[in-house]
Amino acid sequence: MPDFVSDKHLYHNPVEFAMSKIGGTYKMPILWRLKDKAWRYSELANSIPHISDRMLSKNLKELLEDGFISKEIFPEVPPRTEYNITERGKKAVEIISILRNYGFELMKDFGIEEK
Repeated sequence: MPDFVSDKHLYHNPVEFAMSKIGGTYKMPILWRLKDKAWRYSELANSIPHISDRMLSKNLKELLEDGFISKEIFPEVPPRTEYNITERGKKAVEIISILRNYGFELMKDFGIEEK
């Protein structure tokens, strides 16, 4: 496949492009949590170890912009915001599930125990 440019970035293959959208330390854990239900910001922040507010906000913003999640703001006092997975996000979760299972297999192969 020839190289291509998206958002002013040169990509060499579709895997690199896909990983730029869902890769990194926190995007997959965020999508994994949203696969079954809507979550509030504070719930996500409390459930993902070592994530800072800055990183959570950044990753949520990118996932929103790329159409993997949606955000619903409820007109209450105080306002309530929930994040939901979209159809694009559900497709990504299928891939994340395969990677997750493979990761567990690799951990076992390398003598790393699940906690």
